[in-house]
Amino acid sequence: MASVKEELESLKEQIRHHNYQYHVLDDPEIPDAEYDRLMRRLQAIEREHPDLITDDSPTQRVGDAPIAAFGTVQHQVPMLSLDNAFAEEELREFHRRVTDRLELEADAGTLEYAAEPKLDGAAVSLLYEEGRLVRAATRGDGTTGEDITHNVRTIDAVPLKLIGSGYPPSLEVRGEVFMPKAGFEAYNEQARAKGEKTFVNPRNAAAGSLRQLDPRLTAERPLDMYAYSVGKIDGGDLPATHSEVLDRLQSWGLKVCPERGVVAGVEGCLAFYKEMGAKRDSLPYEIDGVVYKVNDLVQQRELGFVSRAPRWAIAHKFPAQEELTTVEGVEFQVGRTGAVTPVARLKPVFVGGVTVSNATLHNIDELHRKDVRVGDTVTIRRAGDVIPEVVGVIASRRPKGTKPVQLPKRCPVCGSTVAREGDEAVARCTGGLYCAAQRAESLKHFVSRKAMDIEGLGSKLIEQLVTIDRIKTPADIFRLEKEELAALERMGDKSAENLITAIDASRSTTLERFLYALGIREVGEATAAALATHFGKLDAVMSAAESELVDVPDVGPIVASRIRSFFGEEHNREVIQALRDLGVHWEESEPQQSPADGPLAGKTFVLTGTLPNMTRDEAKKKIQALGGKVTGSVSKNTTYVVFGEKAGSKLTKAQQLGVETIDEAGLNSLLKSS
Repeated sequence: MASVKEELESLKEQIRHHNYQYHVLDDPEIPDAEYDRLMRRLQAIEREHPDLITDDSPTQRVGDAPIAAFGTVQHQVPMLSLDNAFAEEELREFHRRVTDRLELEADAGTLEYAAEPKLDGAAVSLLYEEGRLVRAATRGDGTTGEDITHNVRTIDAVPLKLIGSGYPPSLEVRGEVFMPKAGFEAYNEQARAKGEKTFVNPRNAAAGSLRQLDPRLTAERPLDMYAYSVGKIDGGDLPATHSEVLDRLQSWGLKVCPERGVVAGVEGCLAFYKEMGAKRDSLPYEIDGVVYKVNDLVQQRELGFVSRAPRWAIAHKFPAQEELTTVEGVEFQVGRTGAVTPVARLKPVFVGGVTVSNATLHNIDELHRKDVRVGDTVTIRRAGDVIPEVVGVIASRRPKGTKPVQLPKRCPVCGSTVAREGDEAVARCTGGLYCAAQRAESLKHFVSRKAMDIEGLGSKLIEQLVTIDRIKTPADIFRLEKEELAALERMGDKSAENLITAIDASRSTTLERFLYALGIREVGEATAAALATHFGKLDAVMSAAESELVDVPDVGPIVASRIRSFFGEEHNREVIQALRDLGVHWEESEPQQSPADGPLAGKTFVLTGTLPNMTRDEAKKKIQALGGKVTGSVSKNTTYVVFGEKAGSKLTKAQQLGVETIDEAGLNSLLKSS
């Protein structure tokens, strides 16, 4: 039994150490598999000897039954709020008051401040007795909070037992529980997929998670915590400065903000504020300002408190990122891929340092989920360079008679049908070849190497021609003249002549290239080739019903619907006819079955890297001729990955998934045997 206890304590210490390395220092020493092995062994011992389980065991983070209500906690040292500075002059005035009370020269620049980001989460108090976490509480009104021990125990960043030595017998640690940005986005994405309520922002997410009666729900939330001060202490000694106290807390296993620093005077504070402002959007957590605290604890005690805040600390806030305003209208914009996106037109409001008059509503599902209507008072959020968005509606302020906003049936740009397929959140304009909003991108695709292959007609030239309204549809490309091209910026006679030659050469193409060039959604090279082989003639493809299209290899119901919608749009048919009238042609053939019953039928290939003796296009055609399918991404359904020199992530993914990999020699052998 003694050896069992010894192993159990050793396992607990090892796991605490590795938790510290992982969560506090962000420097894990062992792989996850080894950590899991240690945890499984500890769990096995505790199952066999339940009498040896203690509250501070790493296995005991979650397991408490739901509570009926929160208990109350009286803070022995009040958890006070901070005064705020919104402008530089307010910070300078705070500094002047501090130096006056300490009888220092305000301009000397010698007073040290501990500076750290102001986290946007929920303040908590953690009480450790003999190094063990015995209680956690919210700030509440500063004097009385709620007992949330059962929830805080689920947060991996909060040690159930302190590590090291020298900590006071009774130590109250104060910190901020928050939800990192990545965790917040992932949680909301999962909630949306399940049809559940999402969080408005990470701050609300953290606060709401801490107030769950069932700790198992809190455990599902990606919460983190940084310690930022201490409260009541009985016994033991702490260092003489605030920054050293935080270092000491970190050595005992508590996470502290890595962006903290010590600065001199008000100019040092302003420099730190500017630095954090520049980093703000790239930080993995939300901050709404910077906190400055007089670093010397003796000086803190000398300065003391006012009724609700310390005289030795202040929060220097960033410009507000959320404000209230009114929705004056909802319009629908069409993006370069045809996506029809609702946009709120707002009564202008100053938020995040700029005046905002428009905000995205993402898609029609999101608009309906938030139930945004014209006339509503809404919360607008703008973070850094992110497009402003409508966070939510203030339902109590909704005027009478408002109506839900509906998706338009016709594209607001070109009048084509707006289609929405299956469970897709995004609605799209079907006027791909005609719609002005999609013009530049559809033209770039049309002339690309694997489509019409018009050498010399690059992205910048297309954008230039679109901007001057010279080309509106692909047919206009074949109406271009040498003289007008030569007059364009960075062209000249020779370049114009070469481009006209390339355009003329592209008039003779193949049906599969032409179908691919049209840019029908999800009709890639393989699908275009299958359509060309199956139907033989363009008119047959254009008139085919969905039931006929699904008989084509590589075409399922969704793709068939998209093909039918594209050719059903009169604008697109007009552009195709114009192209044919301008001499774009190909050799047509009789309908024939694709090699779906060939020796490689049912096998999926992915090509990556440079093959030594053939191009990837040549390899692709050889595979397809024998009934194989070539795709662009690796999945568990891939049969072979054919790799050449400088193969990249596709080869790595194949190895991870256990997909068979072959080089060019292996492919040739397979083709020959087939």
